[in-house]
Amino acid sequence: MNILPKKYFVLFALLSCVPIAYSNVAAAQQSTAAVASPRIQGFDVEQVTTLAAGTELDFTLYGTPGGTATIKIDGATGRFLLEEVEAGVYEGTYTIKKKDRILAGQAVTANLRLGNQVASAILDESLVAGTALRSRQNEDLAATAAAPRIDRFDVEPASRLTTGNELFFTVAGSPAGKASVRIAGVKGKFFLEETQSGLYEGAYTVKSKDRIAADAAVTANLLLGSRDTSVLLGKSLVSSAASGARSRRTAALCANCGTVEAINVLEVKGDGSYVGMIAGGLAGVLLGSQVGQGRGTTMAEIAGAAGGAYAGSQAEKYMKKTSQYEVVVRLQGGGSQAITYPTQPSFRVGDKVKIESGTLVAG
Repeated sequence: MNILPKKYFVLFALLSCVPIAYSNVAAAQQSTAAVASPRIQGFDVEQVTTLAAGTELDFTLYGTPGGTATIKIDGATGRFLLEEVEAGVYEGTYTIKKKDRILAGQAVTANLRLGNQVASAILDESLVAGTALRSRQNEDLAATAAAPRIDRFDVEPASRLTTGNELFFTVAGSPAGKASVRIAGVKGKFFLEETQSGLYEGAYTVKSKDRIAADAAVTANLLLGSRDTSVLLGKSLVSSAASGARSRRTAALCANCGTVEAINVLEVKGDGSYVGMIAGGLAGVLLGSQVGQGRGTTMAEIAGAAGGAYAGSQAEKYMKKTSQYEVVVRLQGGGSQAITYPTQPSFRVGDKVKIESGTLVAG
């Protein structure tokens, strides 16, 4: 019976481990790619009367569930975390310290991280009640822009105000503003999206901790520069005809229409096929066998094989490396979808688009 030398068993054992390692890497890459882009749908602070040491600032953020939410206040040290108290609802309190230098109009930024992607939002109100949020940009806009107006504020009621039911809100008014809605019994506020010029739409999903009455006070706010206007809703949030209204709205919405939210550049590395690794490994064996004038030892051949396999794999990865472009579209009906292109697309963030046959067309 012919028995292979021990050194070859060691070599085969080394090579047999490589595919397992690479399959694990591939699985990890697929898992990362599957993470959806995070969204912030609402960001709010409970305004206070003074910013003295010991004062507590309570923040609420609505967004994609399962993420990590943080707040940065200009004039305060570092960031602090918000806790996800319910799916997609993040809350947290910051206590002002003696060394902080926080002013009423300071910028406050929220970040929501999901995987390796981050969404950001800037607080659009002052930390102190009755104080306007000031910035040079807002002052310039206020000097040239007319006061914002709200022409219509409406809701498509829910059949019941129970957890999971949705309320659909519409605001029509001045274009290019920032619209938000507050509901009595709900902590914080949420944003509406400008789906058409001057038309803002959005849905709020009732949470388990909400205490919303059918006749709850609901306020819409439209911010333009540093000027804003508000209006109260003049109807009930509950209606027996809600299901019919919702179906009519769903039919009116374009299910595959949306706005370009982000364009990400993705570097795709070649996996390094097994052929490349084996070829490199054989080259390494030959190189190892040359050590000592063709009388290479077993260890030299094994080291050469491992080094050659790695070099062959890395070379093949480098040759196969490509760049792709991921266009993230925020859909009118809620949610988002990513479309990948092999070359840089002509779309820009903010463009209105439609998804047709797996690709984007101008909307």
